[in-house]
Amino acid sequence: MKAPATSNPLVATLGRTLDLCNRVIVVLAGIALVAACGILSYSVLGRALFKSPNYWQDEAAVFLLVGATFMTAAYVQSQRGHVAIEAFTSLMSPVANRIRLWLVDVASLAFCGFFTWKSWTLAHEAYVDGQVSNSMWSPPLVIPYALMALGMSLLCFQLLLQIMLPLTGAQRR
Repeated sequence: MKAPATSNPLVATLGRTLDLCNRVIVVLAGIALVAACGILSYSVLGRALFKSPNYWQDEAAVFLLVGATFMTAAYVQSQRGHVAIEAFTSLMSPVANRIRLWLVDVASLAFCGFFTWKSWTLAHEAYVDGQVSNSMWSPPLVIPYALMALGMSLLCFQLLLQIMLPLTGAQRR
């Protein structure tokens, strides 16, 4: 997403910073998805060809997938790539559609803000209590919970930026 033009330098800087952060995360998430694919392929081949048990492959792949999913949520939102009902878009005037998008962003921020708060609470509890998964590998659960919380925090920042843009006279390029 190109950062919208706005006369507010703080909002413009925040938009460019979040855009850069999202681009880096998308590249890292792509690498994580390829790594998860490789891990799962290794797991299948290891079991099928060598009858070797695996203890870590499934969880490692799930951790990578959780990280990639939640960490890229802000990027997807910046592209307006989340599920939407497009039938309304064609029926509404451009002004009504902008108002609809703004109201959806406000409602989304309320939901995601609550989800973010609960995610950070979960990550903190996992860290303080030293929670680990129930597998033989026993990786710390703070890893996926923190990725989930950080991804949701970035999504909230993206939504907040999208809510602020119309209020600062921003125009989409």
